[in-house]
Amino acid sequence: MTHLVPLAKEVDDDKVTPGVLGFIVFAVMALAVWGLMKSMNKHMRKVDFKDPESDTESEKESAKESASQS
Repeated sequence: MTHLVPLAKEVDDDKVTPGVLGFIVFAVMALAVWGLMKSMNKHMRKVDFKDPESDTESEKESAKESASQS
């Protein structure tokens, strides 16, 4: 393992780091994900999670119960 240490010293630091372009790409992707999450949150608040079939069935059952009680 010690024979690999001299190889690490030969590596140019500019080739290893992503640099400014990498940071800019990462920042743009982070902003895009943030915007998509805000949009998804806004759309999910508008969704009605009640099942329309279960509403009609519960209304029918309540109507049957009230009819049988009278």
